[in-house]
Amino acid sequence: FNNINDTAAAISMLNEFAGTPAAVAVKHANPCGVGIGDTLFEAYTRAYDSDPVSIFGGIVALNRKVDPETAKKLSEIFLEVIVAPEYSEEALAILGKKKNIRLLQLEGCGEGGYKGFDIKKIDGGLLVQSKDSLSELGDYKVITKRAPTEKELAAMAFGWKVVKHTRSNAIVLTNDNASLGIGPGQTNRITALELAIKYAGERAKGSVMASDA
Repeated sequence: FNNINDTAAAISMLNEFAGTPAAVAVKHANPCGVGIGDTLFEAYTRAYDSDPVSIFGGIVALNRKVDPETAKKLSEIFLEVIVAPEYSEEALAILGKKKNIRLLQLEGCGEGGYKGFDIKKIDGGLLVQSKDSLSELGDYKVITKRAPTEKELAAMAFGWKVVKHTRSNAIVLTNDNASLGIGPGQTNRITALELAIKYAGERAKGSVMASDA
């Protein structure tokens, strides 16, 4: 139950990064590492480096064919589920040696999500609402004296996509290609921020902060 739910959450976030190699790691329905790069290996390495502790026993979703180099990196730790659009024969041979791992192949994984309805069960009924399919910053107005640089703006867009899929109250610290610290699911946003800073460590300096409120 949890593995399927977490895998669905990972794929939903992965859909935000269609068009570029991306990797998303999820633990208990919250992201613990997100990375993009020129290659899948680079993207996964950045996701892993975001939180090498929390990713252990987690779910990893990838939007490119898994190559041997990435498979070897994936095999270094215990993961519950890996889902990707395709695997090379060499990658399958490497990952197939792992015990208690579920390898899922999903055509079109990370190429764009279902844009229908979000449905949640409550006692006695269902809550139904339109799915949040907005994935780009769109029009915005800078209200500070200094406008963000292009690199900061890219980091803002990246962080916005990650915090969108993080349980509230949520704070995410990022650069323009990886999550650096994620503070999820707290009863107040101050604690969420403290957690994000703790996970980011020195990398918090100069990062961009995304908040879900």
